[in-house]
Amino acid sequence: MHASPACPVCVSTHTGHFMQVDARDYWRCHDCKATFLDPSKRPDRDVEFAEYRLHRNEIDDPGYRRFLSRVAVPLLERLEPARCGLDYGCGPGPALASMLEEAGHRMTLYDPLFRNDGTALARTYDFVTCTEVAEHFHHPAAEFARLDSLLRPGGWLAVMTIFQTDDRAFAGWHYRRDTTHVVFYREQTMHRIASRHGWRCEIPCANVALFQKAG
Repeated sequence: MHASPACPVCVSTHTGHFMQVDARDYWRCHDCKATFLDPSKRPDRDVEFAEYRLHRNEIDDPGYRRFLSRVAVPLLERLEPARCGLDYGCGPGPALASMLEEAGHRMTLYDPLFRNDGTALARTYDFVTCTEVAEHFHHPAAEFARLDSLLRPGGWLAVMTIFQTDDRAFAGWHYRRDTTHVVFYREQTMHRIASRHGWRCEIPCANVALFQKAG
């Protein structure tokens, strides 16, 4: 076993080996409580792209929209009318962006594989959504710093990812078995991220974190 890697979420060196499953080592950060795959096992871009293309998340799928409403509803309750937003990691079927546009907001799309438009990252926004994306981040500390730079003062960041709660179920957990998922968050992790950036953090429901940047 090699030396413990630093936490990719909070950059703490206070980490330890958590579990090995299918020859894949997972580590636990003792500070932010994130669990993360050993960096040497992260998938490359081609593997990620092949996996993402298997997903069938259609814009008009009622079931998918119900799923996304878990983040859309609490976010919309906090937004003023006609705000400008970015769907960060929108994928090939940006259903959430469509839902928010239907609610009267202006949306820009960005995805490193499907909509890699650098101009979308050269602006700032009233809110940013990041749904079923954070678990794919190879370098989440840098990604959350980027998301902070994209937010205007007082802006909202909405993150949706399944929180890791039961260590006993981790080995068989469906979320872990997706080979493109490399980092797993707890509620404590979200609060630690907020503290690093001076954000306010709310957990309106399971698996959803809403962050507000200082005004």
